[in-house]
Amino acid sequence: MKFSNVLFLALPMAAGSLFAQANPAIPDWAYPGSPSHRQVAPPADFRRPSKTTIMPTGIFDGQTDVGSAIIPGGASYNAGTKQYTINSAGYNVWYQRDEFQYLWKKLSGDVSLAGTVSFPDVNGYGDRKVVFIIRQSLDDDSIEVMTARHGAGLIHLAQRTTKGGQVGTTFKLPAPRRPEAAPWRIGIEKKGNVFSLFVSENGTMHQLGETLTFHMDEPFYAGIGFASHTPDRSDTAVLSDVVFENAAGRVQ
Repeated sequence: MKFSNVLFLALPMAAGSLFAQANPAIPDWAYPGSPSHRQVAPPADFRRPSKTTIMPTGIFDGQTDVGSAIIPGGASYNAGTKQYTINSAGYNVWYQRDEFQYLWKKLSGDVSLAGTVSFPDVNGYGDRKVVFIIRQSLDDDSIEVMTARHGAGLIHLAQRTTKGGQVGTTFKLPAPRRPEAAPWRIGIEKKGNVFSLFVSENGTMHQLGETLTFHMDEPFYAGIGFASHTPDRSDTAVLSDVVFENAAGRVQ
C-alpha cells in the first residue's frame, strides 16, 4: 500500500486497517495520564507511517516525523547560537510505537551524543521528553536505545530490543522534587554493543547507572528528538552545545 503526503490516522477498526478523515479524532489511549484519565498503550495493531525530509539541519542529514503525529513537527538550527529548536506534538516515545520529531544521521560504529536541554514553555506536560536516540529504522515501532530528559526532571536509559516490542528501562534517575534541579545536560554513548547514559554533574559529564549490552545491526540512525506527550498540542524544546561523534569516549 502506498501512502501520499495526506495526513492519515489509523484507528483500531480491524487489524492493520487505516481510516482517514479530514479532521481525525484523537483516540482515547493517546491522551496522557491525568487525575481523570489512565494512560494506556496503543492498540497492538496501530501503526502510522513516518514522514521523512532529507534536508541538512546543522550536523544532521534529515528529519523525520516518526509515527506522524496529528500535528506535523519541524526543526531548525541557528548557526549563530548553535542551537536546535524542535517543535513536536506526539503521544509518547514509549510502548510499542513512537511519535516524535527526529533529527538524524545514518551511520555505523561507535557513537557519542550529548546536549543541553531547555523548554521555553515552562508549563508543558511533565512527561514531555527530549531523547538522544539510536534507532534501527525510521519506523514508529523501530528497535531503539535512548536516553531522555523529561520535563519533570526524570532521566533514563531505555530500549526497545525487538521491532514492535515494548520499551523497557535499564536505568532510571527519578525526578527530583524541583524539576529544575535535575541535570539539564545528558547524553548517550554506544561503544560496540554497550550503551551508556551520561549526565552532567558539577559541569562535567559522567557515565551514570547501569549499562545496556545489546547488538544493533548496522547501519543505524542516531540523533536527537522531542515529543510533547500531548497528541493534540505541539510544544518546543531547545538543544544547545550538541556533541555528535562517530566514536566512543567523546561525550562531553
